[in-house]
Amino acid sequence: MFFSCCGHLKLIFDSIILVTFDTANVAKLLLITNCQLINMFSVFKKELRTFFSNATGYIVIGIFLTLTGLFLWVIPGEYNILDGGYANVDGLFYLAPWLFLFLCPAVTMRLFAEEKQTGTWELLVTKPLSKTDIVIGKYLAGWVVVVLALLPALLYYLSVSYLAEPVGNVDSGAFWGSFIGLFFLSAVYVAIGTFSSSLSNNQIVSFVVAVVLSFFLYYGFEVLIGFFTSGQSIQLLETLGIHAHYKSMSRGVIDSRDLLYFVVLSVGFLSATVWKIRK
Repeated sequence: MFFSCCGHLKLIFDSIILVTFDTANVAKLLLITNCQLINMFSVFKKELRTFFSNATGYIVIGIFLTLTGLFLWVIPGEYNILDGGYANVDGLFYLAPWLFLFLCPAVTMRLFAEEKQTGTWELLVTKPLSKTDIVIGKYLAGWVVVVLALLPALLYYLSVSYLAEPVGNVDSGAFWGSFIGLFFLSAVYVAIGTFSSSLSNNQIVSFVVAVVLSFFLYYGFEVLIGFFTSGQSIQLLETLGIHAHYKSMSRGVIDSRDLLYFVVLSVGFLSATVWKIRK
């Protein structure tokens, strides 16, 4: 009986030690994670302040809203809501990906190129920040600027909903699917722009590289399809391109495969950026 009790006590003691060590490891992990979040937030805050301390952020938001407003309400054509006679804002979701092809690179071209050009990059890397913290902080700041340009477009939905007959007779599913699609599309474009900015000290070069990469991933695979006749090859190329996934979400269907595609592509370009600046 005595030895049995001793055996039970030893088992309990060992369990307590194991839990204690596990708790210590968890606490250490939480501390490290908290420090990383603080570092990322400091970079994010610094970059966001830079965007709005000069005209960059305001120009990007203003250009996007001005162009979409003109095409949707003023300039006659297929995108004009009043000329179309239907209560929808499909024109916005046709135009936005093409406008983002230029606006997102315009936002991101300075993220690393300007740091290297002005000589502040050496100062930044001497601070207690990991390369991942720097990349993610800069990326999130650029993405927030683009999202801020996108959010006022919700007013178009409210306007069309009010103009519809009867009021509110709008395909909300298609609108929100397309809006979420634009949200993820901008995430990919900004990730591509962040990577492009890390490749050169010249902001113009970074801008051009980002535009070319974004265009190829968005529409390039659609062009390549014309050179194939095999059904499997065509389906594979469509799956690789951004346009097919964005088009799928524009129908109002939020498929986990489309979301995963955008997330993987964004993470891939951010990982490539971390690799590049470490090299």
